[in-house]
Amino acid sequence: MTTPAPLPPTSFPKSEIKILLLENVHRSADELFGAEGFQIERASGALREDELVERVRDVHVLGIRSKTRITPRVLDAGRRLLAVGAFCIGTTQIDLAHANARGVPVFNAPFSNTRSVAEMVLAETIILSRQLFDRSREVHDGTWRKLATNCHEIRGKPLGIVGYGHIGRQVGVLAEMVGMHVVFFDIAARLPMGNNRAVPGLAELLASSDFVTLHVPETPQTRLMIGATELAQMKPGSFLLNASRGTVVDLDALADAVRRGHLAGAAVDVYPEEPETNSDGFASVLRGLPNVVLTPHIGGSTEEAQEAIGREVSGALTKFINNGATTGAVNFPQLEMPQARDTHRILNIHRNVPGVVRDITAIISERGANIHAQMLATDPVIGYLIMDLDQAVSHEVKKAVAALDTSLRTRILY
Repeated sequence: MTTPAPLPPTSFPKSEIKILLLENVHRSADELFGAEGFQIERASGALREDELVERVRDVHVLGIRSKTRITPRVLDAGRRLLAVGAFCIGTTQIDLAHANARGVPVFNAPFSNTRSVAEMVLAETIILSRQLFDRSREVHDGTWRKLATNCHEIRGKPLGIVGYGHIGRQVGVLAEMVGMHVVFFDIAARLPMGNNRAVPGLAELLASSDFVTLHVPETPQTRLMIGATELAQMKPGSFLLNASRGTVVDLDALADAVRRGHLAGAAVDVYPEEPETNSDGFASVLRGLPNVVLTPHIGGSTEEAQEAIGREVSGALTKFINNGATTGAVNFPQLEMPQARDTHRILNIHRNVPGVVRDITAIISERGANIHAQMLATDPVIGYLIMDLDQAVSHEVKKAVAALDTSLRTRILY
């Protein structure tokens, strides 16, 4: 009896998968990557474009935080790059459209630092209302100014939340717990938490709130959404807090509103331009203004948040490497399919043009392959196809599918 030839290996060996983590991504990511047998390389800070282009050439997964810029040049240099992980909420530092066109999904952590940001916002609300930073600075300088003028409790005060997503809702819950009256405005319909109340427009929120806190994404619609006109609509003696994106507020107009006394103070954690390293200097028109709290983009910078982010993003990346799941990717069709037994899985990313599915179906039919399971999702630029096939023909099918002019990336898994 002739012994059948063993099937060739399918998956790229896990021990040869290279993960490059920058900017001190939390070590919790290493636990999951290490358990999978992946190679892990680290760099403590952000890398400039030229250096990153060199480092990314043989990397399969790139992990960054907010300071590293993923440009088209970097993406083009990553010839083996399977995915990018943003170990933070924001992804504006990544050219998402070019990554999509290159067939590279990008994963982030939209939930893990929610509590940390919300707690900081609530703390800053109390700090501003009591002028605590000014009093602390004075005592450090040897000046004793014990006073109660213009210092208030936050209990019973109206707080307006602009953007009622994960962080905005958490802020609303915490603020209500300390006795504040919470209103919110969002362009999308949102279910209120507790006694939080929606208002129909931004102008109404600004005019009725003692504290206004911003929790919106960076989009063309939110760019400079708080300028001189909007600041003038705020109550005299009120406060503005921004821990969302640096492009949302006109800082010159904000500085003017504080100097004139129209606003009693502000708290800002994000800026239109931020230093790339901790050793770089920082300049802002807000520096030195009374009762203005300036922090260096640390809303989510707690040990708890960074540990959770490390686990969340590394988990999403590992699922993509191991079974092709793109659930949670910010720039990619969303697919996740349980794997059938005794099959090989083919992952194909292709240009979204007419005829692709026809061509792939013809390849499978010509080889008499049996499809155990299949899913397809598309966006305007690309299509993403997952197929579980008979093991005996999977390699032939993978090779033929990868050779199609429309294919961008094709992988085969166990």
